[in-house]
Amino acid sequence: MQRESMEVDVVIVGAGPAGLSTACRLLQMAKAEGKEISVCVLEKGSEVGAHILSGAVFEPSALNELFPDWKEKGAPLNTAVTGDNVYYLPSAKSAIKFPDLLVPKPMHNEGNYIISLGNLCAWLGEQAMELGAEIFPGFAAAEILYHDDGSVKGVATGDMGVAADGEHKPSFEPGFEFHAKYTILAEGCRGHLGKEIIAKYALDKDSDPQHYGIGLKEVWEIPAENHQQGLVVHTAGYPMIGASYAGTSGGFLYHAEDNKVSLGLIVDLGYKNPHISPFDEFQKFKHHPVIEKTLQGGKRISYGARALIKGGLNSLPKMTFPGGLLIGCDAGTLNAAKIKGSHTAMKSGMLAAESLYAALTQAGEGETPARELVDYGERFKQSDLHEELHKTRNFSSGIHKFGFWIGSALTFIEQNILFGKSPVTIHDKTHDYAQLVPAASAPKIDYPKPDGKISFDKLSSVFLSNTNHAEDQPCHLQLKDASIPIGVNLPKFDEPAQRYCPAGVYEVIDEADGSKRFQINSQNCVHCKTCDIKDPSQNIHWVVPEGAGGPNYPGM
Repeated sequence: MQRESMEVDVVIVGAGPAGLSTACRLLQMAKAEGKEISVCVLEKGSEVGAHILSGAVFEPSALNELFPDWKEKGAPLNTAVTGDNVYYLPSAKSAIKFPDLLVPKPMHNEGNYIISLGNLCAWLGEQAMELGAEIFPGFAAAEILYHDDGSVKGVATGDMGVAADGEHKPSFEPGFEFHAKYTILAEGCRGHLGKEIIAKYALDKDSDPQHYGIGLKEVWEIPAENHQQGLVVHTAGYPMIGASYAGTSGGFLYHAEDNKVSLGLIVDLGYKNPHISPFDEFQKFKHHPVIEKTLQGGKRISYGARALIKGGLNSLPKMTFPGGLLIGCDAGTLNAAKIKGSHTAMKSGMLAAESLYAALTQAGEGETPARELVDYGERFKQSDLHEELHKTRNFSSGIHKFGFWIGSALTFIEQNILFGKSPVTIHDKTHDYAQLVPAASAPKIDYPKPDGKISFDKLSSVFLSNTNHAEDQPCHLQLKDASIPIGVNLPKFDEPAQRYCPAGVYEVIDEADGSKRFQINSQNCVHCKTCDIKDPSQNIHWVVPEGAGGPNYPGM
């Protein structure tokens, strides 16, 4: 069936901070000079912000640059940070509070805000539309389109109304093609089109392997007497203590407005023990006295999970390819030392807009703009974004190589004494998925049952994420080889997908004849991408489900 198509100057995949900042800045520049540039933004969530999940303590530097009058325009930055508490948790009951003088500079949050990134993206979407962008929520970009010369032509959305067996339902609608002079991939961490582009053009051939964590988050409404609006709490240590865990894991608790707190746990996906369940680690974490005292008497409102990218500058791929750019967390611009990626994503999008504008307006009459925006690489190298990422380039790799204590000491020296000007660059050449040791040689972990007050099970948590997919559709969690989960991963690693998935998607089922079966409950998927990252056989390939499927996060 012939697909309809639309011609635009720029198509942006993903209405997150990077993609929306690209649209806003590009159209600001066009408006200032009276130019016409057509920009459309595709968003797989049911609305802008529906799939956005972040802590989030927000650094407003990029927003100040993009919209200096953001306060007047009503940007949802309502809670200024009033204090920073950083703890090391040696055990399930004890805590050591770090003096401010010993906290690395990137972790200080004066001048920042506690926000819902989903709400900020919704606001950015409104600004983009006012400037003339077309935004299409519920449109999942499923496929890259190529010209005959191998350059990118645009993207196509997935077909709607396809049954699980591949047959067309009465509601079938073919996907729509967006043909563009430039295609901007801003899908967030481990974007599946970004993954394809990186592989096709070998954009990472000169980079260290990328590194990831999984962030699990809940929003609670708590009693007024437990609430300290503006307080930011970060933790390291418990429950992720010991050689099984990777060093850059940690917890957070942010006191937002209206007696609400955002809390979560980031589990470094370089962990070694296949018995680890990040979800259950999070439930344990909430029972630590430093956290539990705040939650007592409160009510959990929402839950979600999302992988985050944290390799930093050393792992950053080349971000240009023929016909487009890779920006934000799709490339890996997050600053792991600050635990912040929103302002860096926004800045990468603004730099992208400058390159796009130059290419689209400087081509002579009848000329085709250059296929590859090579000047973007130079703009990036000359930017304050590159400077920021260069200063913190050793954070993740240093802690991975030397462990938490020595790695943290090196971070302190590098940031507080050398001011980010270390003469040495530390590399980490290991892939996160290759870190798992055989299950037989790793200690089993006995996770306590949830109490239903502070800790909860996976299914009730997924319910709070408002996750929904059309039940009768092809599974978007594709196995390259269906025999591997039971034939390889189960005997060697006790099939870790049962545990690293934060939504109960993967199960090993005992059959009546004594055999085992691998079951994929794709309806539960919250689009975190952890399976695509951590599967030790690299056998799971995450692709987009039917448009608008997935979580609908309220204010995450």
